[in-house]
Amino acid sequence: MREALQAFFEANRIIVYSVYGQVFFTTGVILAIQSLRHSRLRLAQALPWLALFGILHGLHEWGDVFIPIQATYLPASLVKLLHIAQVFLLAVSFLCLFQFGVGTLSPLPPGWQWSFWVPTWIFILWLLGPFYLGLTVVPEIQDWHAMASALARYSLGLPGGLVAAYGLRIHAYQHVAPLELPHIIRTLRIAGLAMAGYGIAGGLLGPAVPFFPGSVLNEAIVFQTLGIPMPVWRSLLGLVLLIALLRSLEVFEVEIDRRIEEMERANILTLERERIGRELHDRILQQIYAAGLLVEVLREQCGPDSSMSHVLDQMLLALNRAIEDVRLYISTLQGVSRPGHLRSLLEEIAHDPRFRSMIDIETHVDIPDLPLEPEQVAHLAAILTEAFSNVIRHARARRAKLEARIKDGRLRIGVCDDGIGMRPDHPIGMGLRTMQERARLLGGTLRIESEPGQGTSVWLELPVGWKE
Repeated sequence: MREALQAFFEANRIIVYSVYGQVFFTTGVILAIQSLRHSRLRLAQALPWLALFGILHGLHEWGDVFIPIQATYLPASLVKLLHIAQVFLLAVSFLCLFQFGVGTLSPLPPGWQWSFWVPTWIFILWLLGPFYLGLTVVPEIQDWHAMASALARYSLGLPGGLVAAYGLRIHAYQHVAPLELPHIIRTLRIAGLAMAGYGIAGGLLGPAVPFFPGSVLNEAIVFQTLGIPMPVWRSLLGLVLLIALLRSLEVFEVEIDRRIEEMERANILTLERERIGRELHDRILQQIYAAGLLVEVLREQCGPDSSMSHVLDQMLLALNRAIEDVRLYISTLQGVSRPGHLRSLLEEIAHDPRFRSMIDIETHVDIPDLPLEPEQVAHLAAILTEAFSNVIRHARARRAKLEARIKDGRLRIGVCDDGIGMRPDHPIGMGLRTMQERARLLGGTLRIESEPGQGTSVWLELPVGWKE
């Protein structure tokens, strides 16, 4: 049976390599089309590398079909150039595979950013060593072809396939799992296994060479043992990889659908906020104004020496405070609909006359002026506005401080006052719960530090790379 298989594949060698090249070239073209989709997933950003790998690897494998044909009528010098180009395509394709694996692991942890350039460094070493120096040392082009190809597989193909497999697995559990799509996670795991299998089949089991591991593990030994050549095994792994990735890329559709739903919900929420803001401004605020006018008329009728004068002044003061509170709520509901910058936003809020006229505010802002999206501006402005409003309404403070700094790898923005503070068991109201929800939407946390008689500090903590 084994001998029959060997004879069959030997007789159809051209078909085997043609199909092998077609599988990877088709994979590359399809993934290139898929990579044009806009997505915030790291997989989409790294996908062009995998598409380029498929296209270049398919072209390399077709070289095993066309170069022997060209050798029958082209000069030996041109045939040598074709062999050189084929080996170069193999190494570049593995470089792209390796870079895809690194890309799926991004963002890299602090101190590991240098890892992004590891595939390029390895490729340069291969280019200067086996590729360039090998041409000057190894006299026979066929021997050089096997040696340079094997070293490209060991140094780029094997680690590239394994890193890509690991990256797909990590991506499935860290970025796709929160979307609650178990079938996508399963197919990404299958794609990772196929990628790991290809890393071994394409990176470790290469041509026979007179050094380890190629002298022990190579294509010829597999063919003699199993009767099926390595291009067939690689083609099967490539097909599994293509089908699994195409199934996995449905996550882009799900992501787009959910983003559209988020936009619709945000639009509904914005419209509802505008409606509430109009109601507050056109009805509630006007009624408070009317009540204030009535109180002023009554105070004038009573005269400044009346016993009711002091009570009426307190009523006017309470109504004016209510007007300011309603205005603050309207401002919070309306939010900010334009992009901005972090430092500028903090300084703008700290110098807001609504707050400056009622309390002394000190600023300590030691951060870069990071650009902000409109939604981030709205959440930050609402959190800080609510924090200062709480200081004015409840803290009985004389001064407050707005701080912003980077500490322990986190961006910390705080509003601290010298007011009466509050007990640890103080109930959390709607305003603080809304601030905590906004902090969560920004990817951070809200922390409150307070003791009776020692003031209150509200800290918003965000990771340094929170904008990514």
